[in-house]
Amino acid sequence: MKEQITYETFDKIDIRLGTVISVKKNEKARKPSLVIKVDFGEKIGIKQSSAQITHFYNEENLIGKQVVGICNFPEKNIAGVVSQVLILGSIDSDGKVTLLHPSQKAENGLPIA
Repeated sequence: MKEQITYETFDKIDIRLGTVISVKKNEKARKPSLVIKVDFGEKIGIKQSSAQITHFYNEENLIGKQVVGICNFPEKNIAGVVSQVLILGSIDSDGKVTLLHPSQKAENGLPIA
């Protein structure tokens, strides 16, 4: 387990719900990755991420899927892609990622608490 944090520290993280609107392979990445654009609603807008999630996900099965992402990290250049959001998922012992998503469709941009 990681070090304990306060609620005030957690509250600084802007975690939101969004819908994947486009997906393509990140051809420049050393490890298989996808460039994903997610619509986080009117207030946040569309954000892009490069994610190593190719074990279970591809261009076909991600479009329209709702995901959870951290929207207030600084931008980071990952293999030539400006990554603006961290899409959340669980990582198993083999490094395979299973994305977090709501059990039912909800409005883009809703905060996660």
